[in-house]
Amino acid sequence: MTALDSVTIEQLDGDGARAAVPALADILRDSVANGASVGFMDWSTPGDFESFWRGIAAEVAAGRVLLFVARDESGIVGTAQLHPVGKPNQPHRAEIAKVLVHSQARRRGIGEALMRAAEAAALALGRDLLVLDTDEAGAARRLYNRLGWTEVGTIPRYALMPDGRDCGSTFFYKALR
Repeated sequence: MTALDSVTIEQLDGDGARAAVPALADILRDSVANGASVGFMDWSTPGDFESFWRGIAAEVAAGRVLLFVARDESGIVGTAQLHPVGKPNQPHRAEIAKVLVHSQARRRGIGEALMRAAEAAALALGRDLLVLDTDEAGAARRLYNRLGWTEVGTIPRYALMPDGRDCGSTFFYKALR
């Protein structure tokens, strides 16, 4: 049995996204507590995390965001988002966001499985150019390189780490065709 045999990846609709808010908020809280630069700080509250995910659930319900989750026997353990760009001159492009795996579920291939699901969904939508950014020193950078993403460069001091230290962001793209 491989590590992913007990994990399923699914795309949530608006109702599913709303129902998943508590689990997604916990994954976000765990990521921030473990030092991930994902838009939140050490002092962010459970309400901040839930508010963020309620907003994403509304975007999913409106058809503006595709939300993927990874589930194992314990429940939702990972997530990723696909944001098709809505500009008339970019009908071929989408952005990947918030690829998060709970610290207790890491090193099982879940991040890769979420990325592959998002890439397949992008192609199904006719989006063959994807972009994303990540913390310059984070483990996700290695994942994206391994999955064939092209590293464009790093902008220093682009964001902050949860503890307030400066964080550079490395930008990637992937042409799916």
